[in-house]
Amino acid sequence: MPLTKEQKQEIKSKYGKTPNDSGSPEVQIAILTNRINELSEHFGKNVKDHHSRQGLLKMVGKRRRLLDYLQQKNVDRYRKIIKELDLRK
Repeated sequence: MPLTKEQKQEIKSKYGKTPNDSGSPEVQIAILTNRINELSEHFGKNVKDHHSRQGLLKMVGKRRRLLDYLQQKNVDRYRKIIKELDLRK
């Protein structure tokens, strides 16, 4: 299920610099993380949905690239987003 406008707006206001900031890496990472978590639950019920699994792998790769970019540019912001989204175990 895709994110609703309200969910996206909530993520933008929480992680963005301004309430309408959708371009910062933190907001993009948070939106991707939300979608990845929803798809992971989907695969519990739909094991043979390989088409969606390919999309999931693309999203994970994009999030990884955004995290690498953020780590290169600003380590403090990288650590903060990792901690807030609980990405590392």
